[in-house]
Amino acid sequence: MSTATRTDTQSPALHVADSHDLIRVHGARVNNLKDVSIEIPKRRLTVFTGVSGSGKSSLVFGTIAAESQRLINETYSAFVQGFMPTLARPEVDVLDGLTTAIIVDQQRMGADTRSTVGTATDANAMLRILFSRLGTPHIGSPKAFAFNVPSVRASGAITVDRGAGSKAVKKTFSVTGGMCPRCEGRGTVSDIDLTQLYDDSKSLNEGALTIPGYSMDGWYGRIFGGSGFFDPDKPIRKFTKKELHDLLHKEPTKIKVDGINLTYEGLIPKIQKSMLSKDIDALQPHIRAFVERATTFTTCPECDGTRLSEGARSSRIGGINIADACAMQISDLAAWVGGLDEPSVAPLLATLGQTLDSFVEIGLGYLSLDRPSGTLSGGEAQRVKMIRHLGSSLTDTTYVFDEPTTGLHPHDIQRMNGLLLRLRDKGNTVLVVEHKPETIAIADHVVDLGPGAGTAGGAVCFEGTVEGLRAGGTVTGRHFDDRAALKEKVRTPTGALEIRGADSHNLRDVDVDIPLGVLVVVTGVAGSGKSSLVHGSLRQRSGAAGEGVVSIDQGAIRGSRRSNPATYTGLLDPIRKAFAKANGVKPALFSANSEGACPSCNGAGVLYTDLAMMAGVATTCEECEGKRFQAAVLDYHLGGRDISEVLAMSVTEAEKFFGEGEAKTPAAHRILARLADVGLGYLTIGQPLTTLSGGERQRLKLATHMAEKGGVYVLDEPTTGLHLADVEQLLGLLDRLVDSGKSVIVVEHHQAVMAHADWIIDLGPGAGHDGGRIVFEGTPTDLVAARSTLTGEHLAAYVGS
Repeated sequence: MSTATRTDTQSPALHVADSHDLIRVHGARVNNLKDVSIEIPKRRLTVFTGVSGSGKSSLVFGTIAAESQRLINETYSAFVQGFMPTLARPEVDVLDGLTTAIIVDQQRMGADTRSTVGTATDANAMLRILFSRLGTPHIGSPKAFAFNVPSVRASGAITVDRGAGSKAVKKTFSVTGGMCPRCEGRGTVSDIDLTQLYDDSKSLNEGALTIPGYSMDGWYGRIFGGSGFFDPDKPIRKFTKKELHDLLHKEPTKIKVDGINLTYEGLIPKIQKSMLSKDIDALQPHIRAFVERATTFTTCPECDGTRLSEGARSSRIGGINIADACAMQISDLAAWVGGLDEPSVAPLLATLGQTLDSFVEIGLGYLSLDRPSGTLSGGEAQRVKMIRHLGSSLTDTTYVFDEPTTGLHPHDIQRMNGLLLRLRDKGNTVLVVEHKPETIAIADHVVDLGPGAGTAGGAVCFEGTVEGLRAGGTVTGRHFDDRAALKEKVRTPTGALEIRGADSHNLRDVDVDIPLGVLVVVTGVAGSGKSSLVHGSLRQRSGAAGEGVVSIDQGAIRGSRRSNPATYTGLLDPIRKAFAKANGVKPALFSANSEGACPSCNGAGVLYTDLAMMAGVATTCEECEGKRFQAAVLDYHLGGRDISEVLAMSVTEAEKFFGEGEAKTPAAHRILARLADVGLGYLTIGQPLTTLSGGERQRLKLATHMAEKGGVYVLDEPTTGLHLADVEQLLGLLDRLVDSGKSVIVVEHHQAVMAHADWIIDLGPGAGHDGGRIVFEGTPTDLVAARSTLTGEHLAAYVGS
């Protein structure tokens, strides 16, 4: 009887709810997608691949994830939606079978000086509660341990209405915060060099102020001239003590100039609010140069860089205060928290322990909680965001990852693959945009987009298994098993940069000679000290040696939808001048951000209609038909083309156009040749920067920096976002740079770049305090032969030795 029952339950008819096991996309046309239609299996790991710019992100992030988020946002009330980002519906005919999408992208974390790894995750909040409960002496609530909360005290009378009358009651109010009062929780204090603010031999009207944007022709000039606190025609060195104090330090004061109410404030508090309180890397280049020139940042002497008040540092648990805990390597902190046994806070200790263990498991155990979040690389920031999802109990959700192996050593990629498979095995759909063959190999389903990039891409070239991809004949399939061979002959160095006693971050008194005139690759597991050596010690040393260093890091390109490759690279300047010269008019007419802009859409090409909490609508401007320029400007031609037609050209087309004939412009041709050199020949020069992929932005930055005068080029993981086929072109570019007499130093994990190097410096053996030492120096052939390090083993396996 029981057997018969079991047999019946083994083969039930498929329930209608189990039939929705596919995500169906039909007719996707976001960015360069050409009516893409695919079906993605749920509860499987699907990898999207293809050359940089082929449409992977447009399909995964711009279509599937964007629509999922939009639909979720619509479930909230109109009031709540008013506070959320409004998302337009992607251009797609059918999107069926979507589940909740959790997006883990490579957007850099906020670069605010007050943001740290601890504040960006929940770890700091939990530590503060722990110290407020167990710390001795007890100093207050969790706020007393927060470096972003100042201590506040107030007292006064309040009026209380009671019955028919009212009564004055005296009240005192206080909040104990953990902020260091001297540095205001930043850990550093700044001193200002007054000689960089003004030239004291001149008067204000003669242009004494040398601060960017503080000219006497604008608002500042009107305020200084009409304030009455000093004579703007008197040289600053002849100011009285009071006049100089009013110029530099005066507190905000209401003044009236030409009948307009204005606020006057001294130069120093004004600069501190507008420039010094912001993260230096987020400033515009000319303002950053001024800040670096005019200020010196030193560790706060009062809190010794911990950001915390004396009270917060005095409370301890077993001899450790909260500053010590945040400065510990996370793997050590996890062990310390695991050793605390206090039943009253057991749930808190368990949750904090899980969070810290997740850091270690994901390969970030070498970080500390007080590390500023703006200093994390793209790959580190992405993995920090992953931490909150590792222990999640959610199932049947869609996880969307953007190149999760970025910044990972081959040794760490195996661990990342395990995490992706774990998320899938919990019953989730995992979508990954990836170029690394090690991650593509573990996919259940592969979608290959292409065949080319930009307008030559946007179509599905292959859909199926990894074995099918290998045999499919697409660009990815052909290059899937590519392996760069070790160089038979390496170049001879022309000299060396000597670094002695390097000890920044986790480096342990490192002595190393970096050869010049060759291709040097610095490698090692994530957190082993590569960036500390290259960006810290090397740049100081090379600056002292008089070598110009051109550093190309992974910092994001900042730009709105009005920015494009032509404006970012400076290409638009020679183009505007060429048009102006050919037509005898002003260059400003040929800028859509200046006098030539269409008056109807202000040069944006589209008109935005804000629909409050609903997604806004962008419609093409009817007056200029999306060309962004006034009709009169389009009557001016150069070589038979107007400015809008030139901006619609691809780099390859424009290079030919400005290289010969009537439109020949050597300055523009040089910039276009560099863009073609880095493999961006297909890019439209007027395409908004916001539509470029990560790999395209990295190469755009590389092309821009190649014009700089410098003997040493430092590149930070230039293969980020590059397809296997593009890596070959990058290696050719690096060779050309070295052959032209430059020294190229590359921080890299990609084995093809290691194999191609003339010299390898391997750091390790581990991460954090287990790293910081040179474990190998020599040629790639010697590294493979020795197999003495993790890098050596992986490189040997890669080249098949």
